Amino acid sequence: MLLDEPSEGIQPSIIKDIARNVCTLNEQTGLAVLLVEQNLDLIVSIAHRGYVMEKGRLVSSLGPSEITSRDEVRRHLTI
Repeated sequence: MLLDEPSEGIQPSIIKDIARNVCTLNEQTGLAVLLVEQNLDLIVSIAHRGYVMEKGRLVSSLGPSEITSRDEVRRHLTI
């Protein structure tokens, strides 16, 4: 499933519902999810790994321990 910034313009309580539902889908069905997102809280709560793109190029890869670190993810976000 591809989610392109599902938190954009959504109230915070609904974002938490989205995160919970995506995690449940992944855990119960094994569904792979590609998430394109700038919301730090959503990234840290959902992602197992991450890839950072800049101007269409892959510039960094974040493993399981890095993607759950708010500081590490924040270092790569340019909002």
